[in-house]
Amino acid sequence: MANFPELSHLQSSIITLSVGEAPATTIAAHQSLLNKSPWFVAHFSSASNPTLVALPNENLDAVGCFIQYLYTGDYFPRIIKQKGEEVLEKDPSQSDPDDGDHLLKHARVYTLAEKFGMRELKTMAHKKIHRINSSARGEIQYARYVYANTPREDKTIRSPVAAFWAARAYILRHESEEEFRKLILEFPQFGYDVISLLLDQKEKEPAAPSGGGGRKRPRFSLA
Repeated sequence: MANFPELSHLQSSIITLSVGEAPATTIAAHQSLLNKSPWFVAHFSSASNPTLVALPNENLDAVGCFIQYLYTGDYFPRIIKQKGEEVLEKDPSQSDPDDGDHLLKHARVYTLAEKFGMRELKTMAHKKIHRINSSARGEIQYARYVYANTPREDKTIRSPVAAFWAARAYILRHESEEEFRKLILEFPQFGYDVISLLLDQKEKEPAAPSGGGGRKRPRFSLA
């Protein structure tokens, strides 16, 4: 399609993606678009049956968003301008405040983009995450997913999670205290990151004036 280069992908092979465990759901996509991903390029060069790609451990909605991004350059809900601010399109299927589903949607796109080597999609998903109004329960689900599915060195997504809880821990902990406790026990690194930020904030506070000489630790008698 020389006169319509933007449609040239229609001439490439159709690839079937088998998503999820049995019974899996199949999605079709053009190979030339999938080749934007280094992961798929490597797969096509080594697979015995390159026209069928099994993705048993991936989330169907996240893969659908990935395919939508390949064809359109974005995925729903898009970021739009409203009263001079960038906001997400209204998604009728999502509650407001979000109880976790909306955050998890974009977090799964983020981790899938990381796996497929799609840097721009990863950045887009991260921007959408930060435009969601969520509940304490939603934030706990999101934090649990992030700490379970991203490497420790991924500060791009982990640092804002820890910073969010460090800034609002007192309020949010009382809204969902038992789940907060379970989260810290399940992911000690999360608890460490939050405490580190709280201690950093404490160190930046002006020191109280000294009342005299050296400060003594209180001593307690065991008698």
